[in-house]
Amino acid sequence: MDIQTLLSKYDVPTPRYTSYPTAPHFSQAVDCGVHRGWLSAIPDGTSLSIYLHVPFCAELCWFCGCHTTATKNRAVLDQYADTMLAEIALVRAAIGRRADVAHIHWGGGTPTAMPPDRLAEIMTALGTAFHIRDDAEIAIEIDPRTATPEIIAALGPMGFNRASLGVQDFDLKVQAAVNRHQSFEQTETCAQLLREAGIGSVNLDLIYGLPYQTVEGVADTVRQALRIRPDRVAVFGYAHVPWMKKHQNLIPTESLPGGAERYAQRAAAERTIAGAGYTLVGLDHYALPGDSLAVAAENKALKRNFQGYTTDTAPVLVGIGASSISALPQGYVQNLPSTPAWREAVRAGNLPTARGMELSEEDKFRRDVIETLMCDGRVDLAAVAHAHHRTVADLIDASPKLADLAADEVISWDGTVVELTETGQPFVRNVAASFDTYLRPAEGRHARST
Repeated sequence: MDIQTLLSKYDVPTPRYTSYPTAPHFSQAVDCGVHRGWLSAIPDGTSLSIYLHVPFCAELCWFCGCHTTATKNRAVLDQYADTMLAEIALVRAAIGRRADVAHIHWGGGTPTAMPPDRLAEIMTALGTAFHIRDDAEIAIEIDPRTATPEIIAALGPMGFNRASLGVQDFDLKVQAAVNRHQSFEQTETCAQLLREAGIGSVNLDLIYGLPYQTVEGVADTVRQALRIRPDRVAVFGYAHVPWMKKHQNLIPTESLPGGAERYAQRAAAERTIAGAGYTLVGLDHYALPGDSLAVAAENKALKRNFQGYTTDTAPVLVGIGASSISALPQGYVQNLPSTPAWREAVRAGNLPTARGMELSEEDKFRRDVIETLMCDGRVDLAAVAHAHHRTVADLIDASPKLADLAADEVISWDGTVVELTETGQPFVRNVAASFDTYLRPAEGRHARST
């Protein structure tokens, strides 16, 4: 089947599957009492991963789909830091012991919007409340436009060993259309300073599908970005969801590329990155051979969580900060997204729980199928079913969809093993959706799939 026909059929609103079930299905049935009980039930010896969310940026990029607001007010940032410290204490008390931490990730927003002395204070508090392993990955997302040399120099002593730099696109017309003005020189200097500060791994984040982007323009941005020789590159498709993010209405719809153009932009980025010696990891990540992400993909040990593809194998993810999401053995928990509401809950001595979802055995079964497919591009349904004491027949409701996908040469399927074809690789989210019993496509709560 030709690509235009595939796009017309499969380029539809589809979850990104950073979790299963996905966040729109969370409910208030999971409250702070349930959350506390789940934390207290974490088995002894279990390693944790910690995600800290800072919902502030110096200014708002119009393409942004993150939970963030623009501020440069030191008092606001100090107040947020104070609340994060209090929430860490609440979580530590609920767990009841100084658990091991294998992975820390600061996201946003712009985490380096936080004053460096407050970042250091929070990192110290984490080290007091938990035992941060010597081999822990400690990562932070950075805006090269606002990360001063002083901020960058402070990160090394705090223990950070990985940084992700937002780039998006270097074309001036595209930058003006999304309110993000950032030169290659700014980005290159930031990466150089990070390496000098002892941050051993530097990643870059790019986006295709932005207003006024072209195939050659995307390829040119990629070529420039690769001059920095990042350890990893992520290339995301722009998610235009103005019904969720009102500021995206500032982007004129007519400036956005259509489905065929988006597909061609993605393909151009992939050809350019692969041509520079990088390995494709999952749907939209690339890594140098020998990087731990590439090694995990090669060894079928890749994982996927709310931050995307990762080597993090910790069975518990604890979210700190407004809107952050925790993944616990029993299910998912999301913090209150409103910063004032989150702050007031913590001040009252409560875990700032907004909603969540308790996982059924069926959910865990399908989650493993979907995660394996999203990470490996292939899933042996019989093997996953056996691990869950189930049968492939328990997934029979997906069979008509799989048969259709196979007929369209998106996958090969022998009744047991589902494997993406080369043509079908960009449509992995559509294949994963075949196993999603919660998805209601008509609800339109997700971005397009390619």
